[in-house]
Amino acid sequence: MNRAYLKVIIILTILGALVVPCAFAQENKPAQQKNEFIGEFSGWKTPVPFSNYYFVKSAIIVFGTKWGAPPQTEQDLEDRVWEQLVLSYEAFRQGVKVEDQELDEEIDKLVQSEKVTFDRKKDKDAYAAWVKDKTKENVELFENQLRHLAQLEKLRKQVLDTFKPQVSEEEAKNEFINEYNTIELELKQFDELKDAEAFYKKMKNPKLWVKELKNNPKFAQHPGFVSFEFLINMWKIPKDDLYKMLEMDIDSIYPPIPVYKGYGVIRILKKRPADPAEFPKVRESYFKQVEMIKKYEQLNAWLKKLKEEAGIKIYPQPAPEVKPKG
Repeated sequence: MNRAYLKVIIILTILGALVVPCAFAQENKPAQQKNEFIGEFSGWKTPVPFSNYYFVKSAIIVFGTKWGAPPQTEQDLEDRVWEQLVLSYEAFRQGVKVEDQELDEEIDKLVQSEKVTFDRKKDKDAYAAWVKDKTKENVELFENQLRHLAQLEKLRKQVLDTFKPQVSEEEAKNEFINEYNTIELELKQFDELKDAEAFYKKMKNPKLWVKELKNNPKFAQHPGFVSFEFLINMWKIPKDDLYKMLEMDIDSIYPPIPVYKGYGVIRILKKRPADPAEFPKVRESYFKQVEMIKKYEQLNAWLKKLKEEAGIKIYPQPAPEVKPKG
């Protein structure tokens, strides 16, 4: 087991349960007790206890993240912990609570998804053993973490429901076009633009591209026959460039453009333009789809503003003591 993770589990086992959000509402303690806090929300004049921090960190390690990409680095994880701490405090301020019945439903969904053979309410020993095996935690901590995550989900939904964005006919139709415009590409990716440009000058003739691909099947990446929407969102290929590709011949080589990581040179394999005549059949669904996209954009803007208002301040921590060898 990862040593950092083990340390978190040990601390949480000692704590036994979540320090409830009202711990955030305490007045500042005397300076000599500052080591109880890992930081503060300076905008709200609220200290953040180590116990809350480790609780949330452990919840993310055990259950992952429901929103956004999984943390890839220690800094990603740290950012996600503080984001959840801000949301937890905001849920407390707004009086968002998860009732016992709601928690029961969350636990049941999770347990049933694992296809267990016991009844967790009748066979508590089997349930406790299952929790221990899956998470290395006790039942109380496990359920408190689920309550925490359910509380954040409830807050997000409540905030999301307050947004009422307007959607135009043009926006709905553009979304339809982006999803029904389909293209198949091969993409050669580079970190530096100069390298992509040099490659493009050499590979303008598609026969050279095909020859390279025969020698090395991993020569280029192949996203598949996918929608513009997928390529825009997942590969960050600019929409205007995709529309230009749609006008080009099959087997053409497209010059360097910014992509998800660095720059890409693209070979066009197949394309299928959207048929505008099909839009009226699915018009309503695209109005709803664009509305939901706008709601999540507003939610992200709300969260960004909330974190700015919180004024996250992390206290400097002493460097770990290094014992001399021998």
